Amino acid sequence: MSLEPGDESPLATAVEAARWIRAAAVDDGRGRHWRANPDPHGRAAMPDHPLSLYSGAAGIVLFFLELAAATGDDDYLGDVRAGARYLVSTWREQADLSLHQGLTGVMFALSEAGWATGEQEFEVEAGAIADRVVRSARRIDGGLGWTGDPAQRGDGGTILGLLHAAGILGVPAYQEVAVEAGNRIAALVVPGHRFGEEACADLPLDAVTPGFLSGTAGTAFVLARLYGVTGESRFLDAARRGADFVRAVSTVTERCALVPHHLPQGRDLHYLGFCSGSAGVARMFYELHRVSGVPGAPGLPGGLGGLGVSGAPGEVPDDAGDLDWAERLARGIVRSGAPPVQSGGYWNSACQCCGTAGLVELFVGLWAATGERRHLEYARTLGADLAARATRHDGRGSRWYQAYRRLRPGEVTADTGYMVGAAGIGAALLHLDATAHPKEARRLVLPPDNPFPAIPVPSSTLRRS
Repeated sequence: MSLEPGDESPLATAVEAARWIRAAAVDDGRGRHWRANPDPHGRAAMPDHPLSLYSGAAGIVLFFLELAAATGDDDYLGDVRAGARYLVSTWREQADLSLHQGLTGVMFALSEAGWATGEQEFEVEAGAIADRVVRSARRIDGGLGWTGDPAQRGDGGTILGLLHAAGILGVPAYQEVAVEAGNRIAALVVPGHRFGEEACADLPLDAVTPGFLSGTAGTAFVLARLYGVTGESRFLDAARRGADFVRAVSTVTERCALVPHHLPQGRDLHYLGFCSGSAGVARMFYELHRVSGVPGAPGLPGGLGGLGVSGAPGEVPDDAGDLDWAERLARGIVRSGAPPVQSGGYWNSACQCCGTAGLVELFVGLWAATGERRHLEYARTLGADLAARATRHDGRGSRWYQAYRRLRPGEVTADTGYMVGAAGIGAALLHLDATAHPKEARRLVLPPDNPFPAIPVPSSTLRRS
């Protein structure tokens, strides 16, 4: 695929982001990793996780995988192989088992790299990581788990990674452990997840968080995914308890919805992004719609790649309310005036976690799932904003200077990682670019917490093509 004309097209901007990331490359005897921020005097927002999916080599490997597919340039597969070799060489030094910060994310990246490149070593090492994760499970409160934290930042994310590994690596035992760990979470009385002081010093100890990465919505997403895999009603019932709590605490006006960041203190603080806001919570409602809807409804879970996981068996009535709530959250984002209008929950942030790139992922996904043109048009508005905000002043490629932490607006950095920097922004732009090429439909590499179609084109468009 050739580059589109125009210096600010999504694909061209993603290519420039790759130049910036390559400027941060560090090659040694273990392979290649990338500095979190290659500015000569720059500080990184997340400097201490060189392997992670969130901000380290695992996430950057995923970006280069997608860039190779989007451009047809196999040189990017060299970046993939070098980064994957680094993961292979160093993962045994990692203690964290979680999806975004730890070994489960490394496992995901290696399994996808092995699948795409055909290099068996990467798949073998992904299996070795999965085996370690399984061996590390322990008894917690009469069930199985790792940290005791049901949210996606904890055991929930590990469950999602094992479900993916069961499919792409063909090992049913990984799914069995994930389901057993899910049983403990399903038995909890959702509604809320409490932050502890060690987890988030910026929040009160009694704060309840309905959001995605560290809250109720993300936990309900995991339970809905488990229902889709097993068809066991206890998972769906528990997911619905979480969804009902999110509905109950949200602010709804004229078919728009906004979710509070935390309760009871932050009821009027409404994040828009992935981690704690509308873009993430909408994923939960779409996953519920996907797994409890009519069999054969469009939309494979992107992070699973359609491997070994399907919708729930049997005739289950479609709950249109779930999709309606995903749409309400999307309308709330549009009504907020973003991207030009910044608010308490949408500030100077461009990244996947809490900024504009995470919004792009939502609206591209909703367009692929529903075919509603307004979602694609808004995604293009967001993509144009990202392209316009990119900094290219020194010829080293595109990067985005942002205040990653809302409460520290003067702490501005330009990171390279997936959830916090250029790799994830570039990936979102590649997903937007793919919507313009239905005749060249390509599979996207979506993390396991992304429920939207892995080919970002409505099925009706594919049929016409």
